[in-house]
Amino acid sequence: MTSSTSDARTPSASRNQHLGKGPLRPTPPQCNKVVNMPMNVANDPLGHNTKGQVSSACPMYSILLRHPDNGTAPRNMDFEMPKEERQLKTLISPDELPLWVPGKIMCASDDLGWKGVGQRTYRYVGQDVDIPPMDTFMIVQYRHGETPMDRQIDGRWTRTRCRPGDFSLLSRSADSHWNWTAGIEVSHLYLSDSLMARVASDMQGKEVTQVYLHDVLHGSDPVMTHIGNEITREAMERCIGGPLYVEALAVQLAVQLLRGYASCVFKTPTDRGGLSGREVARLEEFIHANLQDAITLEGMAELLGMGVWTFNRQLRRTLGRSAYAFVVEKRIERAKHLLRSEELALKEIAASCGFSDQAHMTRMFRAKLGVTPGQFRSGI
Repeated sequence: MTSSTSDARTPSASRNQHLGKGPLRPTPPQCNKVVNMPMNVANDPLGHNTKGQVSSACPMYSILLRHPDNGTAPRNMDFEMPKEERQLKTLISPDELPLWVPGKIMCASDDLGWKGVGQRTYRYVGQDVDIPPMDTFMIVQYRHGETPMDRQIDGRWTRTRCRPGDFSLLSRSADSHWNWTAGIEVSHLYLSDSLMARVASDMQGKEVTQVYLHDVLHGSDPVMTHIGNEITREAMERCIGGPLYVEALAVQLAVQLLRGYASCVFKTPTDRGGLSGREVARLEEFIHANLQDAITLEGMAELLGMGVWTFNRQLRRTLGRSAYAFVVEKRIERAKHLLRSEELALKEIAASCGFSDQAHMTRMFRAKLGVTPGQFRSGI
């Protein structure tokens, strides 16, 4: 795996003057200035004849490119977000990104029910844009087209050239300014903060409060490329079992990022020796509310903001049993209550307590109590 950040530089005054930029402060969405360049098949590496017109991902937002020969400067977007709303929204979501970086969406995972991970493929022309801090971690995979690329993060400029197979990383909550001059097609992969923190906590064996991705503008890593390509393929082909497959890929992608491209901040150790009383109470309330349904280890861990391994380890320290055994115990407790107080059929009780069927409930009763549900009801 390789990444390049050694070509950092401070842009010269002449470059800033050429781009027509003032202070590098985001003023969304009017900062969406497209580099004033002829747009035709000859200089578009994707071979798409734009004829001077580019639409953003949202139909109501558009930006018009003017050929420099006609003496007309590019026009900014017609829509401007109210100042008060801009100040209130400190982090933007991937859905809002087209407000700042207009482009054509080629595919997206928006309606696929993925958890903790998202994908969008964009086709862009050359642009000069500020991107406000985002609420997710973003991996940009370059799929088609080649372009010079300049980016500023935390006052530091990096210059490189991005080609198909390369990737760039943008950490959650990072302000950034991007400039590129040629048409490109990219795949954006978005990982949630909760997913990254959970995987990091499991990897480190202690609670991680924050994750930061390194400032990588030009990276090359076959593992990252393979995982990213698979996630993008799932968004395009929408295969059966896609959400399960993609969530597994997202964990693999998070692990790869945490191994070589990230830093973590750990929670100050308190070593409580397990879960607090409040956490146990929250867990029991969650189990009781969902007892008739399938309760997953991932769901319980997410409730307490932990990774699955950390959660199971803390639960064992506190209660002396695994999460699975704890849930089975609660199912049996409810079944015992219903057998004493309700005239329900055994199969109805089994269903209301979350057992897969009556036979499953019978096996659990025999294993834990030494009697069948029918014997328990009759007092034997």
